[in-house]
Amino acid sequence: MKSLIKKIALFLLINGLIGTILVPLVVFYGPVPALRQMVVGSIATSRHPQVAEFFLSPEQIQAILGQPDDSSVQTALSNGQQVSLSLQRGSDRIEIEDIHGKRFTGKVLIVHEPTRVKVAVTSQLGESGETVLEMARRVGAVAAINAGGFIDPNGQGNGAFPDGVTISNGEFISVLKEDQKEDIIGLTKKGMLIVGRYSARDLRQMDMADVVTFGPPLVVNGRGTITQGDGGWGVAPRAAIGQREDGALIMVTIDGRQVGSIGATLRELQDLLLQYGAVTAGNLDGGASTTMVYQGKVVNQPSSVFGIRYVPTSFVVMPSKRI
Repeated sequence: MKSLIKKIALFLLINGLIGTILVPLVVFYGPVPALRQMVVGSIATSRHPQVAEFFLSPEQIQAILGQPDDSSVQTALSNGQQVSLSLQRGSDRIEIEDIHGKRFTGKVLIVHEPTRVKVAVTSQLGESGETVLEMARRVGAVAAINAGGFIDPNGQGNGAFPDGVTISNGEFISVLKEDQKEDIIGLTKKGMLIVGRYSARDLRQMDMADVVTFGPPLVVNGRGTITQGDGGWGVAPRAAIGQREDGALIMVTIDGRQVGSIGATLRELQDLLLQYGAVTAGNLDGGASTTMVYQGKVVNQPSSVFGIRYVPTSFVVMPSKRI
């Protein structure tokens, strides 16, 4: 009997080792590009994106992930008819509702007065990020969503250093390179959402109040930028912000990496924003960072098993100034 148990254990051990070797080979080098793209995209938006570099070079990862057609985005930005927004002071209502897709669930928050939305920055900049909930409570926000990306030099994932350019209440908080163009998502002082590639120098000449660095742009001048494929970033938890023609801001979180909601592609996120009437929209940091807060509580289901992720920035909805 003991001999049989040892043989079974040895058999399972050998097959486990073979599987450990073969599965990555099949996923990363096998004949199914869609599987490879989905897995690499999910890793790229996880807490440890560097894992993919054990199997693939940075150039291979970039080729697999691809990007939305940048030429179509730039054409829309430079040549397309600019949407005229009705940014006169509107209702102070905030609406929140559940969303359901074929393989995901999530939340949509609609803020009718766009000037209530600001960028909050971690109080421990350069040392540690904060959770979206902590930021919202500290600044007295009634709602919030995670915003820009961050630099993670030691793989700690603590959100201490925001990537690219960050502006909060008109003040430049961080700038990596003055003339390097980055995908940014920001709001002017009048509450107009801006997405696209801009440098810090460009932004200094614009009427910007709040900016984070992330992307890609998903909707420009009322049209989706992803016209072929799924956007190239696989299936993962997602976050985004968009703006309707009446000026209302649309904040979206899609849960992922869990039973009942595996996540969404960039194309699915884009199409959802278009359904909600977005004329401008940009993809925010997703993956384990995806968090929405409303009335002092986290209302979505963050994917991280380590608790709510620490991030450097959030888009926060401040209390109404109306009496």
